[in-house]
Amino acid sequence: MVGVPYFVLSLLVLVALLLFVMFRVLREYERGVIFLLGRFYKVKGPGLIIVIPVIQQMVRVDLRTLVMDVPTQDVISMDNVSVKVNAVIYFRVIDPERAIIHVENYLEATSQLSQTTLRSVLGQHELDDMLAGRDKLNADIQQILDKQTDAWGIKVANVEIKHVDLDESMIRAIAKQAEAERSRRAKVIHAMGELEASEKLLQAAQMLSKQPQALQLRYMQTLTEIANQNTHTIVFPLPIDLINKWTGSVAERPKGDDGDDPEPEAAG
Repeated sequence: MVGVPYFVLSLLVLVALLLFVMFRVLREYERGVIFLLGRFYKVKGPGLIIVIPVIQQMVRVDLRTLVMDVPTQDVISMDNVSVKVNAVIYFRVIDPERAIIHVENYLEATSQLSQTTLRSVLGQHELDDMLAGRDKLNADIQQILDKQTDAWGIKVANVEIKHVDLDESMIRAIAKQAEAERSRRAKVIHAMGELEASEKLLQAAQMLSKQPQALQLRYMQTLTEIANQNTHTIVFPLPIDLINKWTGSVAERPKGDDGDDPEPEAAG
């Protein structure tokens, strides 16, 4: 009779432990994948759920967006330049059932797939695309990863290339290339400026040639500007028209005193 209370007490403790183990609380961002005797039963959560010990097992799945760093990868671009590239991936689980059943470890699988995809995609582009066209490369990698991880119940939201590391020799070569490009642009801009200036000077000369008085007014304005500069030396420009008239008169002057050509001297 004494052993009966101990048996009842032990039974009550066992029931209390079973009840304590049966009830599980899942947060709003968690889901529980339930297996009944080893077979998939259903997905439960969030809130209070019941899991029968021994008969049922539960695997927790986090539905929040996960951030994963892709380790630095050695990539050879299409123009045979060796670079080191790393990236970051943002993804989340949208189907807990497939994330647990269809892949052993979806975190490790996503990490390995992202590394191989990063190398294969960047290897199809040149170095200039890696440096200047990162948005397009990010979109291409994101689409490929999202398509391949869809069978695992994973949604890849975004991919960002963080760093593209180059060798010192390649950095110096790029700097020389950029310097040469800037020099070329400066020469082109200078040549275009000379062309525009010559066109404007031609137009101005044509306008001044129509009115000779305008050129005289320009002479007077230039003298006024020189006088306002507090200088002791004033250069007075000689009108070209006067020089032309003087040279023309010399050319038209007769060679002889009486207007006739002088007679050639007789050969002795």
